[in-house]
Amino acid sequence: MKKQSKIEFNKTNKFVDKQELNLWKRGFTPQAEIWNGRMATIGIGIILIIIAFISKFSSM
Repeated sequence: MKKQSKIEFNKTNKFVDKQELNLWKRGFTPQAEIWNGRMATIGIGIILIIIAFISKFSSM
């Protein structure tokens, strides 16, 4: 039996232009993943602001 030294993946190199990154596309696309990350970051920021206000006003 021949030992395989490398694992080969069938990889498609699909590059996205910089102009195309901000498009609103649905599905499993690079654009959807970028918008998902942006919305998650905004949501975490809003939650942290709410927690800061709650802790500030609850100690009064």
